[in-house]
Amino acid sequence: LGGTPYAIAYDGAIMLVAFDSAYIQIVLRASDGFHVMTPTVGGNPAAIAYDGANMWVVNEYSFNVSVLRASDGFHVMTPTLTVSVTPIGIAFDGANMWVANFAYATTSVSVLRASDGFHVMTPTVGFNPDAIAFDGAFMWVANYGSFTVSKR
Repeated sequence: LGGTPYAIAYDGAIMLVAFDSAYIQIVLRASDGFHVMTPTVGGNPAAIAYDGANMWVVNEYSFNVSVLRASDGFHVMTPTLTVSVTPIGIAFDGANMWVANFAYATTSVSVLRASDGFHVMTPTVGFNPDAIAFDGAFMWVANYGSFTVSKR
């Protein structure tokens, strides 16, 4: 397939699979596993989230986010969206994409408006945020470096 599968997301029809330490990902049709396409992204795609129209891929080594139209892999926001160093997690809250910025001693997440990629805010959380989830009302951030969970 292209290396070690590292992250995966589903949009209702396809599975988008990112590979560790690669600049590629593959798209598989969920119904039968057929390899649909291989869109390129930045260095070490670490996490993927779907916003209802596009796949958002955080590129850990490139310090950016690739936004791909789920139907054909077209980069809908170019250039890629820059975030803090070592983005490693991402989640959608219904309007915004929240990106966990894992770098050493970092205590922030980048919040990007899903409609246009505009940088909305950078809330503070615990040290080394590495995973993030939405419960329908709040974002929950797992903070690897401080052994805590933040609720925003």
